[in-house]
Amino acid sequence: MGTLRAILKNPDDLYPLIKLKLAARHAEKQIPPEPHWGFCYLMLQKVSRSFALVIQQLPVELRDAVCIFYLVLRALDTVEDDTSIPTDVKVPILISFHQHVYDREWHFACGTKEYKVLMDQFHHVATAFLELGKLYQQAIEDITMRMGAGMAKFICKEVETTDDYDEYCHYVAGLVGLGLSKLFHASGKEDLASDSLSNSMGLFLQKTNIIRDYLEDINEVPKCRMFWPREIWSKYVNKLEDLKYEENSVKAVQCLNDMVTNALSHVEDCLTYMFNLHDPAIFRFCAIPQVMAIGTLAMCYDNIEVFRGVVKMRRGLTAKVIDRTKTMADVYGAFFDFSCMLKSKVNNDPNATKTLKRLDAILKTCRDSGTLNKRKSYIIRNEPNYSPVLIVVIFIILAIILAQLSGSRS
Repeated sequence: MGTLRAILKNPDDLYPLIKLKLAARHAEKQIPPEPHWGFCYLMLQKVSRSFALVIQQLPVELRDAVCIFYLVLRALDTVEDDTSIPTDVKVPILISFHQHVYDREWHFACGTKEYKVLMDQFHHVATAFLELGKLYQQAIEDITMRMGAGMAKFICKEVETTDDYDEYCHYVAGLVGLGLSKLFHASGKEDLASDSLSNSMGLFLQKTNIIRDYLEDINEVPKCRMFWPREIWSKYVNKLEDLKYEENSVKAVQCLNDMVTNALSHVEDCLTYMFNLHDPAIFRFCAIPQVMAIGTLAMCYDNIEVFRGVVKMRRGLTAKVIDRTKTMADVYGAFFDFSCMLKSKVNNDPNATKTLKRLDAILKTCRDSGTLNKRKSYIIRNEPNYSPVLIVVIFIILAIILAQLSGSRS
C-alpha cells in the first residue's frame, strides 16, 4: 500500500518503477552457470540490489572485475564493521586481507545475514578473482591492501578533525574510486583519471552515507560507530550521541547542515570526473550513484528525521534517476534540480553563507554546461493528471505481468 500511495501522489513515477522492476527481473536471470560466478552475482544482488542493477550495463569482462572488486571490499568492510571482533584479532586480518584473495581455502566467521554467508563462502570469490586478467587482479589487490591498512589505522584512532574525516573516507571509499578508475583503464575503455578526482567520487558517496546513517551507526551494538568528525559535532553538543535526543533538535539540525555543507565540497570534482568519461555504460555506472547522493543530501538537509529514522529518496524517484541518467546533460540537470531543492531549504543556519556559496558554485557549473534545457526536471514537473482508478488498474496489470514473468522462470 505504501508504494501505491506514493504513486498516487507522484503518478509520473509509475513508468520508471515498472521499468526498474522488469530490469531487476532481467538481472536475476543473468546469473552465470558456474558455481563460483553464480555465487558472486547472487551475493551481489543480496548485498546491494541497486548496484547489481547498474553493474549489468557494463561489458562482461569489466562487469566481472567490478563485481569481484565490490565483493572483496564488502568482505573487508564486513570485518571492519563487526564490532564484536576484538581489536587484536581484527587489525591483523584487515592488514593481510589482500593476500586472502589468492587463497581458495580462506574464510572467516563474522558479520550477519548475507554478509555472514559472504564471509563463510569467500572461497567462491577467491576462485572467481583468480580467473580475472592480471591487470584487474593487480588493481584489486593494491586497493584492498591500502584500504585494509587504512581501516586498521582507524580502528585505533578516532575521527577528530575534518582532515581525519577526509583521510578515513579516502581509505574506505576514495580508494574505491581509485580502484574503479584503474579497472576502467585496464579494460581499455577509459583514460586513467587523476587520483584526486577519483578520490572525490568516493568521498562524496561515503560522506552522504555517513550523514544518512547517523542513527544506525550510533545505535550499533555492542559498540557504536562514530564517523562524524569531532571538529564539527563538538560545536553543537558535548557527545556525538547527544544529537539523537529530542532536547537537542535545533543543535542537531545545525550540525547536520554543517556535515552536508562539508560533503558538497566534492561535487565539482565529481562533475569533472563524469564529464571526462567516454564509454556510455561506464558513464551510467558512475553517474547514477552520484545523482542518488546529491538527491539524498537534498532530502537530509535541515531534516530532523535523520536523527529519528532513515531518510532516503522514495522508490519512484530512485527509479526515475536510474531511468533518466544517460548523458552528462542528465547529470547536470539532476544536480541542478537537487541543488535548487537544497538551496530552498537554507534559512538562517549558522553555516548558511558557506552552504549557499557551495551551492551557487554547483549551480553555475550546471548552467555553464549549456545543457539544462535538454532534460526533464526531477523537482519542477508538470505531472500527468492520472485518476486514482487508472493508477490502480495499471498497478494490477503490472502485478499480472510480474506474476507471468515469475511463472516463466520456473
